[in-house]
Amino acid sequence: MSFGKTTPILRIFDEAKAKEFYIEFLGFRVDWEHRFAAGMPLYMQVSKDGCVLHLSEHHGDCSPGAALRIETDELEAFHEQLHAADYKYAKPGLEVMPWGSQDMTIADPFGNRLTFTNAIST
Repeated sequence: MSFGKTTPILRIFDEAKAKEFYIEFLGFRVDWEHRFAAGMPLYMQVSKDGCVLHLSEHHGDCSPGAALRIETDELEAFHEQLHAADYKYAKPGLEVMPWGSQDMTIADPFGNRLTFTNAIST
């Protein structure tokens, strides 16, 4: 028996703010977008390397306020990149964890918390 990758669904409320945060600030790319019809809520997939997220304006898909941990082997470089991005709503810091890894937590505009960590699972 085996299990595949997990793809979290995060609640968003504003397409422009979501793209400003996830695409312009964090550097994800839009893989695809879906609406059932014009004027309907957006459902889209964004990704950065092996990290895939689904973002949804649909109220029944998920609740705001989720928390994610995203592994990266270049946390300090990513931290520097985000500080250089001049995003006025967040200037995340690095935190040394008691178990020796570093974490960088950022809240998106919708109350979801993304923690980027160099604690790599084995």
